Amino acid sequence: MPEIEIHAAHEGHENNPLVLPVSLTISILAVVVAAATLMGHRAHTEELLLQAQATDQWAYYQAKNIRLHEMQAMVDLLSVVASQDKEKTELMREKYKKEVERYEGDKDEISEKAKDLEKERDVLRKRADRFDAGEGILEIALVICSITLLTEKKLFWFAGILIGIVGVAASLAGFLVH
Repeated sequence: MPEIEIHAAHEGHENNPLVLPVSLTISILAVVVAAATLMGHRAHTEELLLQAQATDQWAYYQAKNIRLHEMQAMVDLLSVVASQDKEKTELMREKYKKEVERYEGDKDEISEKAKDLEKERDVLRKRADRFDAGEGILEIALVICSITLLTEKKLFWFAGILIGIVGVAASLAGFLVH
């Protein structure tokens, strides 16, 4: 009995001329969804890596800033402390002043690098958002195309194709974000 039911179910599809083109459309949409998903995941991963690098740069910036303030405190302290060896005190004060200047220069460079990493991260976030949007739209197109097989109405197939084109365009927009 199950064989007859299965056979009968297949006979129903033979009478429906939409089965083959709709199935092919669904297969193509599924491949494009997989590609959009892959690109979205990849962009999100790169975004997270850049966020970690930017965070590391800001921590390094903070460390340099703390050292800068320590050196400034030493310069200030040596300026007001009375010492028996004024020459040695002045040499130490000059040494710490040079360190202050070095840390100020380092700090600016580190800050710029962190800001550049954040800009790059933001671009990747926008790119990932485009891929994610494309993925969602393509999944909707898949479902609508599937409804064609249940209802045997071409309108759903055409609607699915149109929505699929929008999804492909949204996904491709991810490559245009710079």
